Amino acid sequence: MARRKMPDGRPGGHALQSIGLERGNVFAKRTEWNLEANRLSEALARHRAAGKPLLDLTVSNPTACGFEYDKDEILRALQNPAALTYQPDPRGLESARRAVAAYYGERDVDVPAEAVILTTGTSEAYSFVLRLLCDPGDEVLVPEPSYPLLGFLADIEDVTLVPYPLVYNDGWRMDFPALEQAITPRTRAAVVVHPNNPTGHYCRPEDARRLAELCAGRGMAVLSDEVFLDFALDGPRPGSFASNREALTFTLSGLSKIAGLPQMKAAWMVVSGPELASRVGVDVRTLRRYLITPTTSRAAACVSMSCRPSARLSPRPGAIAEASAAKRASSACRRSSFARRRSLASRRVIVSAEEIVSTDEFRRDPARTSIPHFAVDAVVHAPFGAYPGTVQGYYASDPEGVVEAMGAMFRGDFKDYLQKHVYSVGSHEEYLQKAVGTKRIAEIRRRETIREGYGV
Repeated sequence: MARRKMPDGRPGGHALQSIGLERGNVFAKRTEWNLEANRLSEALARHRAAGKPLLDLTVSNPTACGFEYDKDEILRALQNPAALTYQPDPRGLESARRAVAAYYGERDVDVPAEAVILTTGTSEAYSFVLRLLCDPGDEVLVPEPSYPLLGFLADIEDVTLVPYPLVYNDGWRMDFPALEQAITPRTRAAVVVHPNNPTGHYCRPEDARRLAELCAGRGMAVLSDEVFLDFALDGPRPGSFASNREALTFTLSGLSKIAGLPQMKAAWMVVSGPELASRVGVDVRTLRRYLITPTTSRAAACVSMSCRPSARLSPRPGAIAEASAAKRASSACRRSSFARRRSLASRRVIVSAEEIVSTDEFRRDPARTSIPHFAVDAVVHAPFGAYPGTVQGYYASDPEGVVEAMGAMFRGDFKDYLQKHVYSVGSHEEYLQKAVGTKRIAEIRRRETIREGYGV
């Protein structure tokens, strides 16, 4: 985002200075948006202040454009007595999700209500998906030209947007060679605005299939913004990305645009894709924990690792399961800021690593090193050390194992759990064979490789 500039051309301060708040050390740099009015906005303000007549062809508020609404039907819906009963569901009200599923059914797209997650506006849906897919600094591909709001949404989630061009060749379409060149190891998803703003074109079916195949092969997700899907001017009814089964896909839409009621902040996202990949969305209990709190799998990994014998080397240690660690114990490990905070808060830190790699691996990409070397006391090579949790790219979580561990904690019989899984086994390998077994190990490894798109 461009930073603010003062009237004399000097770099400006924080956007909140416009309401009388000085930045100081209070506000995050991610909110340093440029809120200066441009010349058109200034001219429009002067015109209105002078009381001159105005024909504004940019008005996009349907309630201000003279459209006729069925007022009685709208007000009657707002007076539904069922609204007086609170029925909490992490996915949103079931009857509303069924209505969304029926909307896609009219388009010959089979969407189960369980695959629908309600949000308060598509901006919140964007936020949820970005937090689910991306760590700070990860990248998402976005079309250019496109909707400028995407930049603000990405900024607030510490996600980097990387543009891919749209080219005009007998109509607008994606430049796939340029899109593929824009993909890096940190690319997590590709965004499609369908129809696009400002070009107004819909993604062609052959381009949609090609994008799904590309994302599936690269372990990326597809994020389709379809709030204006119903407003095609001519031609056949455009299809929805909610029908995509090739790659993990998040399809966003909302009532405010479909019904022409911008005051109705009711939106949704539909999760689709390969059966195992789409469980990220269908199993919403897992998804909501990914979106709102530290993930269940990460919490389970820390709980289970605190039970491993290596964690009893010193008082109150912090044991963290990682994908990889360097050969030296005084090394760094790759993980989220959650792991970094946990490591710095512990008296002793023992890192359980799925794989031991050379220090050069970390030097090649230092930005992904989240635990500093001075915080690490020891590195333990322990494949499947996060079980029953997950290590991305290696194996998925085991729901049965998570339920057993968390259930023992809540029931107050965690000592029995420790006796069964820690004190009664002679080694980590024996624990895996006794508590997990070869078949389940193979299954959770297979599930993760499918979800990550690495192949089986």
